[in-house]
Amino acid sequence: MDSDTPLLPLTRFQKLMIALGTVSMGAGMTINFVVVAPLAREAGLTEIEIAGILTFSSVLYTVFTPIWGRIADRVGRKRVMVFSLTAMGFANMAFLFALSAALAGLVTGLMAFLLLAFVRTLFGFLAPGLQPAAMAAMTDATTPANRAGGLGMLGAAMSLGSILGPAGAAVLARVGALAPLWGTIVFNLIVAVLIAVALPPTRPLPHHHDRPPPLSMRDPRVFPHLMFLFVYFVAVGMIQQTIGWFIADRYEFTDTAAQTAKQAVVLYTGLTMACTSIAIIIVQFGYVSRRSPDPRRILPIGLGLLAVGYISADLFHPFWMVMTSFVVVGIGAALAVPSANALGSLSVGRSEQAGAAALLASAPPAGFVVGPLLGSILYMANPSLPFLAAAIVFCILSAYALLVTGRRPLGSG
Repeated sequence: MDSDTPLLPLTRFQKLMIALGTVSMGAGMTINFVVVAPLAREAGLTEIEIAGILTFSSVLYTVFTPIWGRIADRVGRKRVMVFSLTAMGFANMAFLFALSAALAGLVTGLMAFLLLAFVRTLFGFLAPGLQPAAMAAMTDATTPANRAGGLGMLGAAMSLGSILGPAGAAVLARVGALAPLWGTIVFNLIVAVLIAVALPPTRPLPHHHDRPPPLSMRDPRVFPHLMFLFVYFVAVGMIQQTIGWFIADRYEFTDTAAQTAKQAVVLYTGLTMACTSIAIIIVQFGYVSRRSPDPRRILPIGLGLLAVGYISADLFHPFWMVMTSFVVVGIGAALAVPSANALGSLSVGRSEQAGAAALLASAPPAGFVVGPLLGSILYMANPSLPFLAAAIVFCILSAYALLVTGRRPLGSG
């Protein structure tokens, strides 16, 4: 097939529907850190127990992401996306009921921990199919010339979801501390219906095209990019797990009435994370998508900005400075993540790029296996340590991107 022709073309509207699914996923994942982490501590769980619940779910998510990617190859990307969104909605609903019971004191101590951990396994088993299916569908619907832009749109969509999550939390928290979770559940289910209606039926590949076998995680062309993204998301996971606690403890919301304190933590955490996400959207659409800069050039710059942003958030106490620091973090992430994904996808041949996309999709949940737990341990020792550790990681990654990745020819593994 002509390399200028997509394998399985989609209309712009259909691509936007795939991106909307990723928006929904981003909102649901962000809510976990804006709402669940601080409220679970209100329910009497320790930082390590909360991190353990999310870590166990992330382990399952990581293990099942490539499995769902292969299932999507066999039964169709649309079916897997619809199933994953529906399962995500109902799994989060079950978790909400369990968290409500813990907050009400109906289950306490070890029983609360075991109940929340058990219910969270549903998410890890059933939800991982959306991201690899969406990335593979977008890969098949684009050409090498515009693939980075297509995958970047999914990254921007995830960021938009991470705006809607905190923004929705800030608005819906006025109704109740758990109202934001209900919002994401309804969003997941509505988007599942929209994708089911908008996308075409599952289509086979052109008759003269055979899919290559799945790429191995140890494939030397992809492995460096996979490890790079894994380490990146370990550092991000450390901060996202602890940011709600950091804000609650720094600004001492415990001095107010219990319900007001819960709402204030959700509001301030939501505003902080929304600053990052808004910056990501502006830079992604205003610069990266328009200018299509060389990913090898902007990757180390983005990573350096991430380090500066996290150090600043810890050093400066006024809340407006914390928000400003997370704007810097957002600018850095907008430069770094699409670049890293594009370099990983372009490291293999055209026929293998869907497999590379599926492998790269496993990096964020794999990073969140380690990051939240490590961040919780560091936070219990000193609230500043997760920020310092993340900044050091990004400095190291920036040096690697500058000295190693930046010197490779584009499209070389």
